[in-house]
Amino acid sequence: MTATVTVIGGGYAGITVAKALDDVADVTLVEPRDTFVHNVAALRAVTDPVWVERLFIPYEGLLTRGRIRHDRAARMFGSAVELASGDRVTSDFVVLATGSRHAYPAKLDVDDSVDARAKLWATHEALSRAPRVLLLGAGPVGLEFAGEIKAAWPDKHVTVVDPAPELMPGGFPAEFRAEVHAQLAALGVELLLGTALTEPPPTAPGHTAPFTTTTSAGAELSADIWFACYGAAPNTGYLVPGRRLDVTPELRLPGSDTIFALGDITSVPEMKMARAAQRHAEVAAANIRALIDGQTNLTAYEPAQDAIVLPLGPRGGVSYAPEAGVLGPEATVDIKGELFLDAYLDLLGAEAAR
Repeated sequence: MTATVTVIGGGYAGITVAKALDDVADVTLVEPRDTFVHNVAALRAVTDPVWVERLFIPYEGLLTRGRIRHDRAARMFGSAVELASGDRVTSDFVVLATGSRHAYPAKLDVDDSVDARAKLWATHEALSRAPRVLLLGAGPVGLEFAGEIKAAWPDKHVTVVDPAPELMPGGFPAEFRAEVHAQLAALGVELLLGTALTEPPPTAPGHTAPFTTTTSAGAELSADIWFACYGAAPNTGYLVPGRRLDVTPELRLPGSDTIFALGDITSVPEMKMARAAQRHAEVAAANIRALIDGQTNLTAYEPAQDAIVLPLGPRGGVSYAPEAGVLGPEATVDIKGELFLDAYLDLLGAEAAR
């Protein structure tokens, strides 16, 4: 009898593991969105509407034998998953890959692709009318968004505020931070570190309306639109709301031989990025294949060292990996200039949306 696998979540980890198991198991991918959303390109889609259509890739070409079910996990009972529709799904293996949520526009907050397109267009229009932009958070999202905005509208004044005293804390060398600072300065981005706002802006994020606010250092900031660029949280409400899931070295839930958890929802000590989620998926798929074949010697996942490819607009950016060192704009554009779109079009069996 063919093994059955239920994959909960159709993001980067979910589509990778579902595709990898499609030839050996009856795979059901449970995902509420009507298309795959290429979130890696979401910030560029806000500043360059050409990317709005590219962001949404149909699921139909992903699986040959398996199926896509548009629903979401509501709760789990052992290895059984109850869906929002009220149906309960049981299978030989369950893969939890529900990812994380983040303040819009780094991640879209509506499931319907028509509504999502309309929201991206509305945000683009609002942003285009705002001469002064305030971004709260100087992590990868805030810095990348600043670069995209300045590339699209060089005359806009962009200010990035973060309470951390330095950019990108963690396993990054001083040379990396120095190159990021240099490129932001060349773009004309104002960077305020070691300070925060005394209270939230008086307007809703993403809406154009002039306002003035004050930092904890006593400085007044005036802007016409603002965005939150922080606050990623795991989508684990169906199991342990607000918490990441501990996993074994084989990426299984502790105490379970058949439930795997991948990507942003796990407590694996590494940066939460699409690249890491796909590496989780590859290991989990290999382990499920081994279990289907009756093997007991499984692969352990090795957390990745801190590494990043950070675009600062279509023609700028900084990258770092321990094996490659710090790479400047030309190399960064070579790596991520098209935001890995072709790789996901290929994985999802879709034609290029250009």
